[in-house]
Amino acid sequence: MESIIDILHKGGYSCVMKNREEVRTFTQRGVADLYDLYQADSAFMKGAAIADKVIGKGAAALMVLGGFKTVYADIISTPALALLCEAGIETTFAQEVPHIINRDKTGWCPLETACMELNTVEEMYPVIQNFISRIRANSNSLLSFPDYLMPFSSSILKSSLSIPTSSSVRASLWSFR
Repeated sequence: MESIIDILHKGGYSCVMKNREEVRTFTQRGVADLYDLYQADSAFMKGAAIADKVIGKGAAALMVLGGFKTVYADIISTPALALLCEAGIETTFAQEVPHIINRDKTGWCPLETACMELNTVEEMYPVIQNFISRIRANSNSLLSFPDYLMPFSSSILKSSLSIPTSSSVRASLWSFR
């Protein structure tokens, strides 16, 4: 587990997984990588170890469904920790928090909120599917310029042109329920 925790921090990844000798690194935000892997190659998750920066209840549900054996989180919500422990998954973490906050730091993570009152991973999975579908549908329908494509002060240009930025798109997606 220590080796993938080191890779997580040194490589700046969102999460790192290891199953047997194969290590995979991921960079998407939120639960997208877990969801995509569960859809495309859930066999890799079975018995694997994962080191993740932030684990909320939705991410924990995907980890339980995938069959992870061990989990490490820099930050984990109390509901996520309870879900993993109930499933018998060995879990370590640097910090436990009552809930995960949204990216704007103005309230709860919307997926944490959506899963909060649900008790089983089977109940949570369709909620996660719907959440990912909505995010991707909204992201694909909006014009967005990543900051790395802007050679000069991107915030000035974007605000003067009234073009939604990656961060403003994310902010609007996270602030609507």
